[in-house]
Amino acid sequence: MEQTRHKEIVAGLDIGTTKIVAIIGTINEHGKLDILGMARTESLGVSRGVVTHITQTIEAIQKVMKEAEEISGYEIGKVNVGIAGQHIRSIQHSGSRMRENIETEITQTDINQLIKEMYKLVMLPGEKVIDVLPQDFTVDNEKGIHDPIGMAGVRLEANFHIITGNIAAAKNIVKCVVGSNMEVDNLILEPLASADAVLSKEEKEAGVVLVDIGGGTTDVAIFKEGIIRHTAVIPFGGNIITEDIKHGCSIIKSQAEQLKVKFGSALSETASHNEIVSIPGLRGREPKEISLVNLANIIQSRAEEIIEQVYYEIRNSGLEKQLIAGIVVTGGGSQLRNITQLFEFLTGMDTRIGYPTEHLANGVEDITSPMYSTGVGLILKGFERLQTNTDEPSSAVKQASDEGLPAKKSGMNNFLDMIKKTSDTFFSDLTD
Repeated sequence: MEQTRHKEIVAGLDIGTTKIVAIIGTINEHGKLDILGMARTESLGVSRGVVTHITQTIEAIQKVMKEAEEISGYEIGKVNVGIAGQHIRSIQHSGSRMRENIETEITQTDINQLIKEMYKLVMLPGEKVIDVLPQDFTVDNEKGIHDPIGMAGVRLEANFHIITGNIAAAKNIVKCVVGSNMEVDNLILEPLASADAVLSKEEKEAGVVLVDIGGGTTDVAIFKEGIIRHTAVIPFGGNIITEDIKHGCSIIKSQAEQLKVKFGSALSETASHNEIVSIPGLRGREPKEISLVNLANIIQSRAEEIIEQVYYEIRNSGLEKQLIAGIVVTGGGSQLRNITQLFEFLTGMDTRIGYPTEHLANGVEDITSPMYSTGVGLILKGFERLQTNTDEPSSAVKQASDEGLPAKKSGMNNFLDMIKKTSDTFFSDLTD
């Protein structure tokens, strides 16, 4: 494999409930994302976004990374990994710091220092700050500043959107990556990654809800004035619809999934009353006939429950009447027929499907499908953090001088770095 780096390479690893996806990419001269390699495999060791079986997950990660590396020609040492699950929650918090020299301009380093302080917040037992997202700043009592870099001032204050999660869940993700002979470069909340992949700047400015319907969870992120305002993870996804079909129609799971994908609809009124699907019986038993109307009724009932949970989060954000751009639905569950119409009917908000195409320079296989939004977004987030990191940029590619081992990164603003600094014992356990 190629060992000499001639351009910055970033790798994303989406460890989902139904699939594990590895994507390797680089930014071209036009600022677009070139996909160099991509692979996916079935996920057997993850339940509702949380790793439940370490060995199976490691094997799946090794499989997809090997395939993606072979396609791209690069050997990967570090990956940007998504984190989700119902243990994720978000809080609002503010912080401030006094600058010593009023003559110097505010720099990214000043902001980084404020962000570092947020990682020291005391959380509930078993929780840790995963990510800190600045919302707006105040410089010497001048409020509502979105970018204070270059300004002069003594007192710098900021409001933050802080993402917290369960330490054990994060630890298990890291163990799986380390067990696959790689390092976690950044641990990124999945709805934020998906948002980067499918939302435009105009939508984020106008006010928009990103709904990522995965296999085990439905992730929600709400933006207004270009700033993240609310995040939530709902512990339901496409898999629970499949389970409902399985029990409601008395068939096996694989048949239920095929029915959902090929004939399913989120609106029962659109299904033909005369259409019947015949499912082969087990071991010589009579075939089972299933009405498409009954199938749609089962799907619609569960889809309505998921949408109602999303709508609750929208109302809870306090921005329901201010979201001009409406709702953008992405993820594998967004491919369910008539899902946008059901969203519009239940919420009264304009809804569209989000495809990760805006930032892509090329299409590899079906990378433009909504199910790959998180994977594409993880790479975009990786490049974004390379730009804001004050340290020397660090490629995901293993270098020959590393003797095959991933180099440690000394970034300032991610969950893993904070774990290293505040709890050496905990981080050493990650590689046990």
